[in-house]
Amino acid sequence: MNAAEMATSLDFASKIATVVNLFKQEFPDAKSDLKPWQNDPDTRELIDPDSIDIGFHFPGISRSWRSRSLLFQIRLYKDPTNNLRRVIGVEVAGFDHEGEAWRLSTVENWNFVGRTHPSTEIGDRLKNFCRHILEIFNNSTDAA
Repeated sequence: MNAAEMATSLDFASKIATVVNLFKQEFPDAKSDLKPWQNDPDTRELIDPDSIDIGFHFPGISRSWRSRSLLFQIRLYKDPTNNLRRVIGVEVAGFDHEGEAWRLSTVENWNFVGRTHPSTEIGDRLKNFCRHILEIFNNSTDAA
């Protein structure tokens, strides 16, 4: 679901803003997009209500990223015993003019899959950033 729609409390909005600001500090050329999904019936059917989706766009195709746009999907799980939502993982996809170029999931083995991959340096920085996302949402007194 679009991050802008998931910012339903001050705490949650603050965590989303922290993620965006950290990414922009690390990669200042990126432009954030808190509404990466269009608001039409076909798209609405595909949206996962248990994810926070944030897009980032670069001014052109980045050789080190091997993509122009990124989609971060922060996956949530609501624990039925205590009603707290926790982040169970992050999925990131890089897109170029041909569509999805690569994907990374922290839910599985933290490996890149796809027809191309970011450079080793960018891949390591991206994995580190995903660790920060998990910390932001899960290492606080209030869960998402």
